[in-house]
Order: sequence, then structure tokens, then C-alpha cells
Amino acid sequence: MKFVSKKKKKYYTVWKGHHTGVFESWEDCKAQIKDYQGAQYKSFATFDAAKKALKGNYKDYIGKSKKFASELSKEQLKKIGLPNYNSISVDAASSGNPGEMEYRGVDTKTKKQLFKQGPFEEGTNNIGEFLALVHGLAYLKQRNSNRIIYTDSRTALSWVKKKACNTKLKRNKKNKALFELVDRAVNWLNEHTYTTAIAKWETKAWGEIPADFGRK
Repeated sequence: MKFVSKKKKKYYTVWKGHHTGVFESWEDCKAQIKDYQGAQYKSFATFDAAKKALKGNYKDYIGKSKKFASELSKEQLKKIGLPNYNSISVDAASSGNPGEMEYRGVDTKTKKQLFKQGPFEEGTNNIGEFLALVHGLAYLKQRNSNRIIYTDSRTALSWVKKKACNTKLKRNKKNKALFELVDRAVNWLNEHTYTTAIAKWETKAWGEIPADFGRK
């Protein structure tokens, strides 16, 4: 007999979109936020939690992670260790791929937002992760900070190392402003040196990266 694991139902609160309210499926939620500049939305485990959030402020809920329990063994967790809290963390979020995209950087320990860009009308998650990482490097260099920087994107790590944004997204009028930022980021990497250590955030051991937008 085959047992199929049932996916937990989620409820989606839309604060800003074509229509606002609580929606019972991702498809319904997506219809409200697609092509809507500055859409604000997040998923919740229960209808009551989603309804309560709708009455509140989007900023009070974004990035608030759920309780996390790692599925790794004690040995694996011991080997990985704990995060270095003398650090900042960066992440990006996009509604569709491509779709509306934004990115940000936060203090790893306090989750205080240090910088945020977007939303951009058309972008991809990989571009956002890349820009967030370069923005973080410039942010720390400007402040002569010895903090390290965390990303959960192997692609962004690779692009920064190569000093190139290897996206397949074609340039057009919609993403002109975004690609201007991409060009500036690539130029910054080519014109500057940095001593900041970039580390991969261990999601399986530590949960979502602190800069996560916590939407889906």
C-alpha cells in the first residue's frame, strides 16, 4: 500500500494586491499579487492567524519565522555548529520567476533590517540574491566592519566569485532599472577588493536565513 503524505494547508494574507484579504490557495493568492507593484503577502498555518494578520501591519509579520526543528542527527548538527552571530544575512524574494522581486540584509542575531531594495517590476530570485550579496559586501566595507555575511544561495556565491551575473533574463523596458543595478554591482566587484568572509547559511541545521521574507 502506498501512503501519500498530505501537504499542510496554508492560508495567504494579502495586505496589498489587486484584491486584499485571506485566500485559501497559493494560486488564488498569486492572482492578487501578480503584476501588482509593491504587493504585500504572507502565508499562515491557520485561517485565524491569517485573519488576525490582515488586521495588523505587514511589517510586523514579514520575516517572522516559525519554530524550527532540524531533522539532522546530533552528530551532523555538532559538525556544522552554530551560526556566527557577528554577521549579517541577506536574502531575496520574487513573485514568479521572473516576477516582482526585492532583496534585503539584516543583522543575523537581532534580525534588524539594515538595507532593502525593491520591489523591482521584473527580476528573478537569483538576481536578487546576487545583488543582496554585493550590497552586503559594499555595506560592510563602507563601515570597515569585520562581520561575515551569510547567504543561502549557492548561485549568488558562484556569481560573486566569478564577478558576473550569469542570468538568462533578457533586458527590456520592464527591468531596465534592475539591470542598471546589476551593472553597478558587477562594476563594484571588479573595482574593489574586500576581506569579508562569505558563508553559506546552513538551512537544514539552523532553519530559514534571518533575512528570509517568510512569505511562502
